Amino acid sequence: MTVPPPRRLLVPVADSVTVRNTVAYAVEQAESAAREGQKRVSLHLVAVASTRAVDPDAQTELGEAKDLLDRIEVWLDEDLGTDPPSNLDVELGVIGADRYLFSPGDYADAILAYADEHSIERVVLDPEFNPGGTTPMLRPLEVELVRGDIEVETAPVERPARSTALARAATLPKYLTIFGASYLFYMLLSSYKPLDFLTGAITATIVTALLAPIAFSRQPSLTRIPGQLARLAIYVPYLLKEIAVANLEIAYVVLHPSLPIDPEMVELEAAIWGDGAVTTLANSITLTPGTLTVSVSEQAFDIHSLTGSAREALFDGGLERAVRFVFYGREAAAIPSPRERGQGNDDNPIESDIEDPGVGDDG
Repeated sequence: MTVPPPRRLLVPVADSVTVRNTVAYAVEQAESAAREGQKRVSLHLVAVASTRAVDPDAQTELGEAKDLLDRIEVWLDEDLGTDPPSNLDVELGVIGADRYLFSPGDYADAILAYADEHSIERVVLDPEFNPGGTTPMLRPLEVELVRGDIEVETAPVERPARSTALARAATLPKYLTIFGASYLFYMLLSSYKPLDFLTGAITATIVTALLAPIAFSRQPSLTRIPGQLARLAIYVPYLLKEIAVANLEIAYVVLHPSLPIDPEMVELEAAIWGDGAVTTLANSITLTPGTLTVSVSEQAFDIHSLTGSAREALFDGGLERAVRFVFYGREAAAIPSPRERGQGNDDNPIESDIEDPGVGDDG
């Protein structure tokens, strides 16, 4: 029995060397289905944004997505010719700009949500599909898409020969950023002797050569880094103060005869986006005694808290607000705290009454 061709196809697109051929293959499939039957056929070509609409880099990245969709419109005209099927609809758009996309699972969630909303029957993947970083994510994305009740197909198009993905990933902004950070860290640990400046430069060069091809899922902005570093210099004393205060609170709890701990796993939906900000907040929470970041997915932080006061401080949002200030500036710091956004209620912990109190003391 012949399986009828799908009437609704979804093609996630990103700028790649095979996206043109993938679009041509999807158009051929949709056009064939339209000419073989009388029912309407729809082809959805969507760019998956790797940025939130409020990200400082959003206008640039969303502009690049729009440019790609403009090119695809030209390709569609070429592939469909002057007499396209009257029952074939083509839709272009951008998805994912309203959420933080980090892992293949996050991208799959965005694609599956769109597919469910539009009753998509098949997803056609570009074999070089790589919307959010330096490493192609096709295989794990395919695995993640299997979670949905939808057919997934990789477009049978030829891939160009290439040495490695790492060689293409390294750029001058990455080299300069990693060299500067490595050299600064080395000098902070040195005694500032003349030899230290030379050995620091050599060490930073080696670190840069090794890490530049694989660091950063986005290109660093050299125009924004100086401002972020200046705000980071303000953040560090604030973080040290928070660590000192939390140390005193945990010391009181540990030394108290009744050991008044109240361990609990809670979820924090943080109003931050981007790898650097997410990593900074997660590590800052862990460095602060009484709280430990267990896992992070999109903007959801699963956090083990040792005491009620640690949870109160967490949902008051001081660390979150400070991290937003570092990465996005003063305006972003004014976003309401987690408690003001309705989080931190006693009735929404991930898990309560944890039996082992020792696991929460990250001291």
